[in-house]
This record gives sequence, C-alpha cells and structure tokens, in this order.
Amino acid sequence: MELIRRLQPATLINDRIGIPGDYETPEQTIPKSIPLKNTATHRNTTEELSFTTPPPEQFQLWETCMTINNTWAYNANDRDFKSTQSLIRTLVEVASRGGNFLLNVGPRPDGTIQSEFQERLRGMGDWLAANSESIYGTTYGPIQGIDSIRTTSKENQIFVHVFDWPSKAFEISVVKARVLSARLLVSGQGLRFTQTDGTLRLDVPPQMPDTNVTTIALMTS
Repeated sequence: MELIRRLQPATLINDRIGIPGDYETPEQTIPKSIPLKNTATHRNTTEELSFTTPPPEQFQLWETCMTINNTWAYNANDRDFKSTQSLIRTLVEVASRGGNFLLNVGPRPDGTIQSEFQERLRGMGDWLAANSESIYGTTYGPIQGIDSIRTTSKENQIFVHVFDWPSKAFEISVVKARVLSARLLVSGQGLRFTQTDGTLRLDVPPQMPDTNVTTIALMTS
C-alpha cells in the first residue's frame, strides 16, 4: 500500500491485501446495515446491526461481488441461476446501503455469454430503463430497517423501492423530510398523498405496477 500511494496517490485500494483499504469487497453477501468506517460490520452478516443513517464522514465505501449462478467462471453444470427478480432486488438492496453491485459474468470458452445470463442481464436493463434515476448517482436512503421497502437518495429526492405491495393505502411512518410530490417511476403517474407527524400516506394502485420492484420517487424540501 505504501508503494502504491507513493507511485500514484489517487489509486483506490480495496481490502484484498489483508488490511483495511479505501473500500470493502464482501462476496456473495450484503451487509445488514450501512457499513461504517473502523468497524468489521461490513463483513459480519449474522450480527444484527443498527439501522440508523450515518453522516457521510462515517460511511465506509463498499462493493458486493456476486455471481449469477454459484460459479465465478463458466460452468456448464451449474444450473442454479438466480432469478431476474432476485438480481434486481439485490441491486436495490446494495444501492440502499450505499454500495456498488459487481455482478460477475463467466464467458464460455468461445467468449460468448450463455443465454441464461443474457436473459437476466437484459431483464435488469429493462428495469433500469425505467428506474435508473433511483440507482445511478444515489446513496443510501434515510429510511432503513423496514422489510417491505428499501430507499436511496439523491439531492432533494428519496426513492422508495417497494418489495411487498400494500393491500390498502401505503404508509411510511419515519419520513422526516417534507414531501412535495410523489410519482411512480415505471409510469410517471403522480400519486396523491398526505403527511402528518412524520407519517406519509400514499394512495397507490391496487396492483403492483412492477412486480420486480416498484419505485416511488418523493420530491422533498
């Protein structure tokens, strides 16, 4: 690390040399809460962690490295493919805690990508075509630790990614910012809402617009 810093001070160094680096790289796992500097919580996926939102100076940069099946290289016998929905939700999960998602693709011997990988990557691309603003350029969201949703944030926007669609009106009880507008990213449809004492109540369609993950964009002041 001393040699790298001397030769090129701007180089980013991960944790693969056995000592803390600029960012952490857990494999096949996602931290249960937002990783913090000077802790080992980014690798401890069994311990229940605090679901508070840290100030930026305490945030530990990190990246989850994951495979589409169970193999890093090409393996014709490994047919245990993660579903498109699972991969999209993993992407959202990672982004909601401020991380990067490094998704591995193992090419076949002739350099081509097998059809099962193509199908899943195209499915993720289709979802991102409508929801990219909730992922790219965002960081961890202000609402953490609620099973049915994940949040990311960017400037004066909060993006609520809904995993489990409510049967009635959708309520979030820990929204501190004042909400000015709400809309569905998949269609652009505006949503009516009320906000009182930190609880946001949204009038949502009866059916989940996107069964992979439906994203609601909140403009705040």
